Amino acid sequence: MDYTTLGRTGLRVSVAGLGCGGPSRLGMRDDPQSANHAIGLVKQAIDFGVNFLDTAQNYGTEPIVGKAIAGIPRDRLVISTKKTLPSPDHANPEGEIVKGLEQSLKLMGTDYIDVYHLHGVEPKDYAFAKNRLMPAMRRLKEQGKIRFIGVTEGFVQDPAHTVLQESLKADLWDVVMVGFNLLNPSARKTVLPLTSKNGAGVLGMFAVRRALSQPGRVKGICGELAKKGAIKKGAVDQDDPLGFIFKETDAATLPEAAYRFCRHEPGVHVVLTGTGNPAHLKENLAAILKPPLPDPALEKLQAIFGDLDHLTGN
Repeated sequence: MDYTTLGRTGLRVSVAGLGCGGPSRLGMRDDPQSANHAIGLVKQAIDFGVNFLDTAQNYGTEPIVGKAIAGIPRDRLVISTKKTLPSPDHANPEGEIVKGLEQSLKLMGTDYIDVYHLHGVEPKDYAFAKNRLMPAMRRLKEQGKIRFIGVTEGFVQDPAHTVLQESLKADLWDVVMVGFNLLNPSARKTVLPLTSKNGAGVLGMFAVRRALSQPGRVKGICGELAKKGAIKKGAVDQDDPLGFIFKETDAATLPEAAYRFCRHEPGVHVVLTGTGNPAHLKENLAAILKPPLPDPALEKLQAIFGDLDHLTGN
């Protein structure tokens, strides 16, 4: 495993992080009774050298993480979890933040969270998060119950990163989780220059998802983009729009290429990968540890998709 420093936090983190949510939720979404399997998956990731574990209140996997890390020295791990935003008309949203943290601490059997995020902040949520929720987050940090304050963007609703652009200029966060992939690399222009300037740690999500793991889906997406004029006519082979990657790189699969694309983007510290399949976990971690894609392939991807800011990869 390779390690890096998560921005100004100083935390030493694996470049691959285990995402305990996503479409699979460690396999728990399709089989809620598979707790032992999910615990084993987390332990497998740790055995491979992954020390960054990311979960959330609404994933239902905090207890899984807690059981998997029991007995492991706490300072060997970096635990990230997220608080679902209370409703703006909640009688005591600040208290709800504290309650959520206490629940997360209990479920994972730890005294502190390394990175505690406000989860999925969309443009409509930003003022509420900044003015009502952040004071409670700061108090928890002062109390030592969380080490650093993070945010995950609502990437599906905000693929152009408007919340992160505004909030990073206000220097609200120690860590941000941003959607970034080869179909929507817009964070390269709009988010990463800001995190580079203020030192915020960057966690990359949506590296693969469905569009880059299902050939038929990416074919359909590129066909729609061509019809709309979002990509130039003739820019891709409509029958095999990303086939050039296999001609110009040594990547064996599209997910491998997608993970390598994200892993070696300057300014991205951790690439999150999630699965319920042990073999896929091994493959994904191996992909993240491979060298960058060759420049000609990166230049072609930039020419085709570099100006897109409305896709997610779902």
